[in-house]
Amino acid sequence: MVNAISAAAQPQPVAPSTKTPTQKPAQAEPKSAPADSVQLSPAAQAMVAARQEARETSAQTTQQASHGGTQARRQHAQEAAAKPAAK
Repeated sequence: MVNAISAAAQPQPVAPSTKTPTQKPAQAEPKSAPADSVQLSPAAQAMVAARQEARETSAQTTQQASHGGTQARRQHAQEAAAKPAAK
């Protein structure tokens, strides 16, 4: 059977907030954990650089060469030497 609601609770008025919008609650800044550091050997650094160069597009290499990248200039020179001369 369904019973009718005889009296509903009226909401109580809420007092306006005394905080201004510029006030922020004080929060403790979280302390970061000490970061671990890793040092790569020169051989490992060379491997990482070689992988990055292998993934690089021709446009990226051209951009780096135009900004003075010696490695990019060297790669462009190698690519130009590998192409047959067009007549």
